[in-house]
Amino acid sequence: MKEIKRDQYLKQLLSYRWDGQIKVITGIRRCGKSYLLGKIYRNYLLGEGVKESSIISIHLDLIKDIRFRNPLELSSFVSEIIENKQEKFYLFIDEIQMSDEVPNPYLPEGKSITFYEVLNELRETENLDVYVTGSNSKMLSSDILTEFRGRSDEIHVHPLSFSEYYFAVEGDKEDAFEQYAFYGGMPFIITRPDDASKMKYLESLFRETYLKDIVERNKLMREDALENILDLLASSISSLTNPKKITDTINSKKSMKISQNTVTSYIHLLEDAFLFSEAKRYDVRGKSYFDYPYKYYCEDIGLRNVRIGFRQQEMTHIMENIIYNELIIRGFSVDVGVVYAREQNENNNSVRVPREIDFVVNSGGKKTYIQSAFALETDEKIIQELRPFALTGDSFPKIIVRKDIRKRWYDENGILNIGLIEFLLDATVV
Repeated sequence: MKEIKRDQYLKQLLSYRWDGQIKVITGIRRCGKSYLLGKIYRNYLLGEGVKESSIISIHLDLIKDIRFRNPLELSSFVSEIIENKQEKFYLFIDEIQMSDEVPNPYLPEGKSITFYEVLNELRETENLDVYVTGSNSKMLSSDILTEFRGRSDEIHVHPLSFSEYYFAVEGDKEDAFEQYAFYGGMPFIITRPDDASKMKYLESLFRETYLKDIVERNKLMREDALENILDLLASSISSLTNPKKITDTINSKKSMKISQNTVTSYIHLLEDAFLFSEAKRYDVRGKSYFDYPYKYYCEDIGLRNVRIGFRQQEMTHIMENIIYNELIIRGFSVDVGVVYAREQNENNNSVRVPREIDFVVNSGGKKTYIQSAFALETDEKIIQELRPFALTGDSFPKIIVRKDIRKRWYDENGILNIGLIEFLLDATVV
């Protein structure tokens, strides 16, 4: 197995270097944030000629650096190194959420001093470039970016894309995809020697890391409700749903009583923790968004699979989730498209019927429509998938990503048919 490359995120770090902002590396726990900063970026800097002594690395989760959890100690330590020096320094702080709040020695009754104040002060030092990562719930939300009040750059790291995964594991592409579609792209999965250890790792990650973070951070009283919401979201990926539907299902089938407001709040917590993403429905011709229902996708398909005990392995839904994640990783804004057709109902009356386009992909002024299709074995199925494209009324690019073909080709309407694996490995397609 080769070393995992995260070139996309390295390029982002390089683009933000020495811009006077704090670089905040966010993302779901165990997705590779610390590895990106502490190994990939560090090795790049050393290879560029930056001296080892010019990179100040502080790991707040290690005993050797425990005193720096006090933000005043941290500030004093860094200042002693960089003050009155001409050379430039890089400051890497790992597990920043482990920093403590301490009383202000000059205003004992005033606001405590936190790492936010210290980092904002260090940010203004001309010969220091500041980078931080975090791994628990305090960094698994947008709170830290709010605290820095527009003085930070966010590098959002995701689990491995299929192209990153395949670069590391190599071998037969179909076999690699089967493993990826089952166990997902959490980096540590690649090192696990067998199926049992992969499953055990994902189970532990979900139970001991993500759930505990959310419950403890938000002091939740209804962990049972959170777990039921998780189960329903995981089992309904790529399907339309809404908080009311989830509330009704829990109250009727789980012998529980929970309010719709609580369900809505808990879903937002799961999104805050980067476990799930919400895709809104967009009226393509009306150019407006619907309030509900939405679709929800899991940040990593392996985490989704372990949450439901590796049952419900419908490749249509798994494939759609993987394509959605790939588009998000590539930096696109993604909606679920809705177009309308005039059709005859059973009473032979003309009615307006909504039809779905799986993904409306936006980047700046560019738009692309994408359908996810496991297989198109019949003319009827082909017509079903193609018809929403014809209803858009525009000439933006249109793509069908299919599991049943390997070579790409264009039909007579200029619609690209491309195999799933080729799509995932070729970032230039969209």
